[in-house]
Amino acid sequence: MNHDDFLPTASLDVLRLRSRLLTCTRRFFDERGYWEVETPLLSHDAAVDSHLEAFETRERAAGPALYLQTSPEFCMKRLLVAGADAIYQLGRVFRRGELGRRHNPEFTMIEWYRAGDDYGRQMQVVEDLVANVFAAANAYGGPSAVPIVPFRRTTYRDAFRRALGVDPFSLTPGECAELATSRLSAVPAGMSESNQDDWLNLLLAEFVEPFLGVDGPEFVYDYPASQAALARVRAGDPPVAERFELYIRGVELCNGYGELTDAQELRRRIAAESARRTAANQSPLPVGNRLVEAMDRGLPECSGVALGFDRLVMLAAGAATIAEVLAFPFDRA
Repeated sequence: MNHDDFLPTASLDVLRLRSRLLTCTRRFFDERGYWEVETPLLSHDAAVDSHLEAFETRERAAGPALYLQTSPEFCMKRLLVAGADAIYQLGRVFRRGELGRRHNPEFTMIEWYRAGDDYGRQMQVVEDLVANVFAAANAYGGPSAVPIVPFRRTTYRDAFRRALGVDPFSLTPGECAELATSRLSAVPAGMSESNQDDWLNLLLAEFVEPFLGVDGPEFVYDYPASQAALARVRAGDPPVAERFELYIRGVELCNGYGELTDAQELRRRIAAESARRTAANQSPLPVGNRLVEAMDRGLPECSGVALGFDRLVMLAAGAATIAEVLAFPFDRA
């Protein structure tokens, strides 16, 4: 046992910088007409995204399952249905199985929504926020050397073309699998040749992401429709999910959507994800869902973003690991 493991893993100078960047972030949204909200960390609803696994608990042994929130998305959208126009939340979220150099199962997220915005406008909000935070870090004496502007914008298709010389929308699942296995010495266990998205995500992680945002911040947008999660899908050839992510030095920083507003489509996606989980011997999603009920009432056209605050501090502080910007990460909690 390490006899000093009661001490923080971040230096006090970095924790002071973190405190200033929290203040800077709140000021940024306050000055732009957003107002801060708080929603429950424990919820009866669970995330629809197949790549997110929630911590599950119960208030009493025989009671219904409750989930530590992987994101405040569902509750924040319920506030939009109730009439909120521009809201943000800065707080803790929880995800099982996410532990590593850039991951901690408990972490801080900034999430925000504005009614009437499309996802292009929200890309600009992200750009302005990140530039603002880096400027604040530089003013405080942080070592940030990340170029502040301009941010590059690259489609998902062009990111694959640039890194691998292939069009991801024209590949079959078998061709994706063949491309990955021909370039990697080993692939993760359990990969199914028929699961297109798993192979695309593997190719993205191994061959595309390391080159994203290397020369400056870079947005990747218009993902395959099958990777929409709760984003709207725009018709076209091919149809694409109105979704974007921001990369800086190969680090994925945020996920933004032109939000799905169709309650029936949300029901279909929940049913599909629940069936996938059941087939994989995982617990199905809860049958009821208050976000669906809210969207039956009418979710306004909107766009939203979830941004990992700890990773933003990492970049601003020049840190190599998330433990360097947290007082007490998972193994010292």
